[in-house]
Amino acid sequence: MQKAKRILELSLKYRDDTAFNLSELVKIKSPSLGEKAVAEKLVEQMQAARFDEVKIDGLGNVIGRIGSGKRILAFDGHIDTVEVGNAANWSFDPFCGEIRDGFVHGRGAADQKGGVASMVTAGRILKELGLDRDLTVYFVGSVIEEDCDGLCWKYIIEEDGIRPEVVVSTEPTDGGLYRGQRGRMEIEVEFKGVSSHGSAPQRGKNAIYMASRACLAAEQLNERLPVDDFLGKGSIALSQFVSGSPSLCAVADYARIHLDRRLTWGETKESAVKEIEALVKGEDARVFVLNYEETAYTGRRYGMEKYYPTWKWPEDHAAVQSGARAYQALFGKLPRIGKWTFSTNAVTISGMYGIPAIGFGPGAEAMAHAPNEKTPVEDLVNAAAFYALYAWSI
Repeated sequence: MQKAKRILELSLKYRDDTAFNLSELVKIKSPSLGEKAVAEKLVEQMQAARFDEVKIDGLGNVIGRIGSGKRILAFDGHIDTVEVGNAANWSFDPFCGEIRDGFVHGRGAADQKGGVASMVTAGRILKELGLDRDLTVYFVGSVIEEDCDGLCWKYIIEEDGIRPEVVVSTEPTDGGLYRGQRGRMEIEVEFKGVSSHGSAPQRGKNAIYMASRACLAAEQLNERLPVDDFLGKGSIALSQFVSGSPSLCAVADYARIHLDRRLTWGETKESAVKEIEALVKGEDARVFVLNYEETAYTGRRYGMEKYYPTWKWPEDHAAVQSGARAYQALFGKLPRIGKWTFSTNAVTISGMYGIPAIGFGPGAEAMAHAPNEKTPVEDLVNAAAFYALYAWSI
């Protein structure tokens, strides 16, 4: 395809510019709720690429637009990152943004500012070639994903009124084309005991014992959770245990556990909660799903329940097949079609709103949240070309 060849040529031409843009984004620390500076830098980059319109919405999402047609396509990449963690585990400055040995180095290079930098170049290519289709393309630098995946798109759909017919997530995919992921939810269980002096524990009711029994039962539950042929097995993991007592010489009268629950196909919020309620039946315990509500850097307070639905699209779905055709046209082979292990903003895009979504992003999934994070410059080039051609493929 002549179009694919020309797009790939341009993406290679702008290779250094894409790497430089990613480097500039990586140099700016941008935890969830603290994305203002990186959002402003992304606005500058989109404007330099001659996007038709660039704005920041009420939640802080950067939204760049090219075209004004009736059909709507969107690309999404979040601009917030997790913290560095133990700095001793890094062999370089996490915010150096250094370009060397064919990689861009630093926190967010893979998760997931690399996809964002590639989006900017894709937009630049679309402008240079002229997008002569009845299409509006939005390139979204989204916020708060690391704290609450999908919240940004809940805002975009419900508050901004933008509802694409397809969304491409630019999260890292190890060069593959992704079409689904397990869902997840955050569940807590509170246990109420009765305190007594530690010298006479039989007089009280120890909340730690109650919670401990539930933890062991959850470990067993994990082994018998259902398996989906594509998405794999559901899982449950204990991630926090908190207890309290009047003193260190008293029986604990309070305990709380936090459960990370990954949902495979067919599992729901209701079924997952019922499973935990069954584990603590007979105990003085309360099972509940957490809620997220925080103030964005714009000052807008917003939130949602911390339930992130499972989603997948069939391999023969038009959105997936358009991606496969674009990939083959660019690289001369069919893509590896797979799924993410982790969660993405598509939990709301597809899981809540039923909008088709696919994933293609630069970098390795294993680099997400890891020390010494980096992304190959070659991946950035390939991703930019894929995004630009996909706009002509749907």
